[in-house]
Amino acid sequence: MKRPGPLVTLLAGLVLGLFLLSLNATTGTKSASSYQEEVPAATASPSATPSPAPSASKPSPSPTPSRTAQPNADYAGRTDDDSSAIAVSVRDGKAIAYFCDGHDKESWLKGAVKDDGTMKLTGKQGAELNGTLQDGRRIRGTVDLNGQRYGFTADKAVKPSGLYRATATVRGAKVDGGWIVLPGGDQVGILKRDDKPSPAPEIDPSTGVVTIDGEQLTARPVIP
Repeated sequence: MKRPGPLVTLLAGLVLGLFLLSLNATTGTKSASSYQEEVPAATASPSATPSPAPSASKPSPSPTPSRTAQPNADYAGRTDDDSSAIAVSVRDGKAIAYFCDGHDKESWLKGAVKDDGTMKLTGKQGAELNGTLQDGRRIRGTVDLNGQRYGFTADKAVKPSGLYRATATVRGAKVDGGWIVLPGGDQVGILKRDDKPSPAPEIDPSTGVVTIDGEQLTARPVIP
């Protein structure tokens, strides 16, 4: 029996090599698409909450004009019928007034002055003064005394005009004097000795000195 020749052996080896090469190509290689990493889907970021539209601000109400206390000052004048005089002293929202006819009728009154300039002052035996400060220059009002009403205007007083008073004991008698020094220098006052009224002697406006029954007293400006 003849052995296969070298040519047959060579062909068999070549066929086997081709088979192995083909098998390796089909099993050892993967397509590039099988290695592609899945790109994660982009997560939609939550949309920013829109800022609320600024609401139209309401205009703030205009502040109520503040009232200020009336200035400290003195006022003096006469009644409308020219029968009597009146003086008013205003200090820190308080007032004291003196009504006097220079003979036997007088009244001391006191009370508060409101920020709007109105005042209601009261005295003994139901005496009452109602007045209003006008631009800080004058007081216009009325005095009710002993059943009578007196209208008056008291202008702002510049020293020595104003209201003065002196109290003392002279020769055993209790003395109480009130004076109104009017603009221009005229004086109206009453002096009581043990509650008996009479016209008051004049004071020295520059010093307040007055002589009563031979003794010198000093009348002082009156303030509330």
